[in-house]
Amino acid sequence: MSRLDELIRKLCPDGVEYKKLGEVATITRGGNFQKSDFSKVGIPCIHYGQIYTSYGLFTEKTITFISGDKAKKQKMAVTNDIVMAVTSENIEDVCKCVAWLGNEDIAVSGHTAIIHHNQNAKYLTYYFNSILFFSQKRKLVHGIKVIEVTPDKLADIKVPIPPIEVQREIVRILDTFTELTAELTAELTAELAARKKQYKYYRDGMMNIEGAVYTLEDVCQIVDCPHTSPKWKESGVPVIRNYNLVNGIIDTTNLSYIDEEEYQSRIKRIAPKKDDILFSREAPIGNIGIVPEGFVCCQGQRVVLLRPNQDIVLPRYLLYELQASVVREQIFRVEQVGSTVSNFNISDLKKLHFTLPSLDAQKAIVEKLDVFSGLCASITEGLPTEVAARQKQYEYYRDKLLTFKEATV
Repeated sequence: MSRLDELIRKLCPDGVEYKKLGEVATITRGGNFQKSDFSKVGIPCIHYGQIYTSYGLFTEKTITFISGDKAKKQKMAVTNDIVMAVTSENIEDVCKCVAWLGNEDIAVSGHTAIIHHNQNAKYLTYYFNSILFFSQKRKLVHGIKVIEVTPDKLADIKVPIPPIEVQREIVRILDTFTELTAELTAELTAELAARKKQYKYYRDGMMNIEGAVYTLEDVCQIVDCPHTSPKWKESGVPVIRNYNLVNGIIDTTNLSYIDEEEYQSRIKRIAPKKDDILFSREAPIGNIGIVPEGFVCCQGQRVVLLRPNQDIVLPRYLLYELQASVVREQIFRVEQVGSTVSNFNISDLKKLHFTLPSLDAQKAIVEKLDVFSGLCASITEGLPTEVAARQKQYEYYRDKLLTFKEATV
């Protein structure tokens, strides 16, 4: 039997009392300062927008301050108060909150509720992030463009209130789970960074071999994009834009589309086909992707098509060459001397130069690099999948820990 089970059996064997939040807390609205009131020193403060972007569930320090004079006119939160943002653009984020665990009183901006209570602050905060709270919150929201929950409505939210000892044990378990998830994420991220560094070193070393020097113009047909913005559609033929070019592949998770008539107009110069390489000459400059077999698409603005002369260079070898340090350094130098870094001219693109070995040597190098890049890709794909699985597991156990048999009166 776990310690939590023992505590529940000992302290609340007949179930846990569910109380309205208004019975265990006072709920007040925040103040009225703006981001323009921030100062480098003064009274610590939390602006409601920061709850979405800059804080986790708990904090002992604020990232901003306001002057003492301004703070005198504000609503303040004290240690263990929970600051909840009560307006958002969506129902998922509204009521996101942070528990203030610092020693000083802090000023709190508008669009918030300050929840002053007599319970364990971390316990309540974990509850406010559970599906149990969400199912009640969604009944209280109003608005379309701006979603809001008025602070006075929060008083009717029902919360399980076990004895403080039980709350502390639940917090200990969830804190441990959170730390383990964070450690796993850090380890996987470090592993990915190490593998990418190793791969870069391996790739650059393999491509630093003797051979003839070529410019990109020597080995490719280079075709610039149409210089007009298309009429976008909800579906149709994909238009490959600079942000769709990621680590040598075309990312299809966020595509833009045009209709057939627009497509025919945009491929008058050339229609992308298998093994063509698409190159972004606008920030992020130099991102590339290779067109897979059977993928119908067209170039977006600032996306250049490179069609390798396969009597000289293998498409995948050129793909790796364009990602190697020798080419990246040339792109960087052009960016540095230009008046703007947002555009890479076709004339500069044509001048990119590199050494090419024989086709047989290219083939052998590509086979090795494909294996290594595949390993890096599997780690890259596995990282968010593993983290998402851990997060889902955490949410399951959090909600389970916060679910109790309700005591009968």
